[in-house]
Amino acid sequence: MSSSLLNRIQKGGGSGGSGGSGGSGGSGDNQPPKSGGSPSPLADSGGGEENRLSAMRMRNQAVAGRAGAGRQDNTYVDLKTRVQNRLLSELDQAIDLSRKNEVRSHIEELFNAVLAEESMVLARAERQRLFESIVAEIMGFGPLEPLLADETITEIMVNGPKNVFVERKGNISRANVAFEDDDHVMRILDRIVAPLGRRVDEQSPMVDARLPDGSRVNAVIRPISLVGPTITIRKFFKKPLTVEDLITYGSISREMVEFLRACIISRLNIVVSGGTGSGKTTLLNILSGFIPNDERIVTVENAAELQLRQEHVITLESRPPNIEGRGAVTIQDLVVNCLRMRPDRIVVGECRSGEALDMLQAMNTGHDGSLTTLHSNSPRDTIARLEVMCLMAGMDLPIRAIREQIASAVDLVAHQERLRDGTRKVVKITEVQGMEGDMITMSDIFEFEQTGVEGGKIVGRLRPTGIRPKFTDRIEAAGIYLPPSVFGVGRTY
Repeated sequence: MSSSLLNRIQKGGGSGGSGGSGGSGGSGDNQPPKSGGSPSPLADSGGGEENRLSAMRMRNQAVAGRAGAGRQDNTYVDLKTRVQNRLLSELDQAIDLSRKNEVRSHIEELFNAVLAEESMVLARAERQRLFESIVAEIMGFGPLEPLLADETITEIMVNGPKNVFVERKGNISRANVAFEDDDHVMRILDRIVAPLGRRVDEQSPMVDARLPDGSRVNAVIRPISLVGPTITIRKFFKKPLTVEDLITYGSISREMVEFLRACIISRLNIVVSGGTGSGKTTLLNILSGFIPNDERIVTVENAAELQLRQEHVITLESRPPNIEGRGAVTIQDLVVNCLRMRPDRIVVGECRSGEALDMLQAMNTGHDGSLTTLHSNSPRDTIARLEVMCLMAGMDLPIRAIREQIASAVDLVAHQERLRDGTRKVVKITEVQGMEGDMITMSDIFEFEQTGVEGGKIVGRLRPTGIRPKFTDRIEAAGIYLPPSVFGVGRTY
């Protein structure tokens, strides 16, 4: 009885094996649920969410029926399915899954009773592993739960049910978890998107969503994804990164932080640019933290993920069309609307298309100190992308008029990159100086200078270029006087 769980089952010992001994252990997965009849809706915070427990009962009964014939090679999954099926049949359908501590205690009591009834003696580690796995299936996000709890993981990538990858410190590796099948992935995905009033099905096979902690979720299912349901989760740190964290990691220098803080307080318009996964949203969160607490801030996002700590913050989130193709609310609609909300600051999570023109209009009509992010490869490319996105607004504007709007609206571009070794750095802080002829002129205030590679890590320094920006007088007008050393005067690099 003290041998490991898997050895006992493989040898056919104990009433928990597939053969059973006539008691509840061998046939628990074939017993009908004790609370028969049509299930009543759960008193869950999801509102219109499907009856989670009933759906899991039907799925587990189907899995258990297949397991007895041909899954002897996966005894742990078989045991988990049997115990989980017993728990679901005995768990009260009217239980409120939002009361997590109470539900967890109730599941633990049933779990211990089921193991005792089936005469299963498990090692402590195996018992805990089985219990946590079942709790995650009933209350959480199944196999994703341990990955979401691991603070070293920054991204989770589900490429179909059997291929799950994670990113740690910029490096991607395979995770030691897997889903049972496509239906298992879809059930977890439905649990993510349902509370947000969104859907994912054959008619709408792509969805953007977020987890309760703000982590960004993108999902693509069949027939668009040929490998099965694909989920990408950009995790948020439970404890948001601070300025000191970024300085410690070498992502930004103290002089850069001092300069950017002065720019935010003096209400300069800043665009944070960079590639996918370069840390734009993290930097935007840091910069927004410099906004004075007595200002009214309106944020506009596709999926609300900014974590502003100020007191007076209004968060707006776009909405996809409903099943009839109506009711969509775009980022552009929200940017136009927020101008009527008396904002002191407008923060757009990301400009992707025509909303860029409305954002520039806001910057040019008294809404100074606005912030946004966009994808680009360099500060110069940021300006070119802004031009293209303004054209996407559908206005027949000449290029020169658009460039004049950009040169007048944008004061600063903070460009971030994810380097080859996986580190993320603010590689350039560039001033938009104005127009010369038909061209927008720019000058770098800070830049990252690479000096070599050691042990696979890129070595370099974040340094000022020695150029003082033209808007220094605006910073001084706000009562901030930056020492010359911030711009590299009197320092040797």
